[in-house]
Amino acid sequence: MNYQSCIDACSRCAQACYECFEACVNEPDLNARRSCVKGLVECAKMCEMSVGIMSMNGQFAKEHCKMCATICDACAKECSMFKDEHCQKCAEVCRMCSDECRTMANM
Repeated sequence: MNYQSCIDACSRCAQACYECFEACVNEPDLNARRSCVKGLVECAKMCEMSVGIMSMNGQFAKEHCKMCATICDACAKECSMFKDEHCQKCAEVCRMCSDECRTMANM
């Protein structure tokens, strides 16, 4: 199975989450972003794991993609609550990754 487009989406999403994390921890309202920041790390880690599982054509790749889509959706929802550019960009990338992962999980 060709996972490449999903691998690419997950890689971009992990990067966007880490970049948003870095920006969020430097925001003055960090305390209000606690849930968002935790979600960013969880999403990035899940995306990285999904890249590895897909790259090795793991037997649970589709299940990983399904879970990854769920986590990306949750992260997008958290990020979209903050109006700064890094959170809005991250939310958009998370939604795109979720779409790719959901497509892959249903193939």
